[in-house]
Amino acid sequence: MATVEYDSTTRGWILSIGGTEQSHVDLEDPHRVFYEYLQRVANVVDVVKDPGVPVQAVHLGGGAMTLPRYMTATRPGSRQIVVELARELPDFVTTHLPLPPEAQIQVLTGDARESLPRLREVGATPVDVVVLDVFAGDGAPQHLRERSFYREIREVMTPHGILLVNVGDDPGLAFFREQARALSVAEDRGSQPVFQDVWCLTEATMTSGRHAGNLILVASSQPLPGWWKEHRMAAGPHPAAVLDGWDLSQWLAEHQR
Repeated sequence: MATVEYDSTTRGWILSIGGTEQSHVDLEDPHRVFYEYLQRVANVVDVVKDPGVPVQAVHLGGGAMTLPRYMTATRPGSRQIVVELARELPDFVTTHLPLPPEAQIQVLTGDARESLPRLREVGATPVDVVVLDVFAGDGAPQHLRERSFYREIREVMTPHGILLVNVGDDPGLAFFREQARALSVAEDRGSQPVFQDVWCLTEATMTSGRHAGNLILVASSQPLPGWWKEHRMAAGPHPAAVLDGWDLSQWLAEHQR
């Protein structure tokens, strides 16, 4: 069961599903993103193109559409597709938390992977930004955690497109390691990795592998700008950790188990 309640402490509306908090929305100021993991995603969205330039974006997993609202506010004219598995959720959300009238947001109902071919049918490709936010730890469906899924995502993106993957994980970070390798490590010696450059943004203590939390994977078919590292570190939230492609490969080598 989905509920929406106003929280005066955080000055925003909270969407909960089955008693678990899922999303936070500030209807008065969509520029304000409350959850730290989503702030890291928003900080990357800020630099994928020059400020204010519209983008073509796909959100695999919608929730209360916090990030689509943010992109509407910061990049007016952006065309966005939200793919949501729960059929009733988008209508519930937009009834209780209306989207701004200028938003160009289309909702597709269905499985994240099965909906990828439909993006071409509705003229939503190629995509500048893909946000994958469907994982709930190691219980994620197998078809959404395979290299082949990420290859299919890459095929709907522009050559310089950015994929952002929110990975929530338990201590040990086994699921995160699996997903990082699926994106950045070739399956065998005769093949290439799905994406040429893969980074990680997270809270600093998460790199120890001893804590539960969220880590953001940032992937591109082109080398990501070197200045992003210092810029993303400064942008926070703090304390922040930014692992570029080299750092992430070293981290994965050191955390085999």
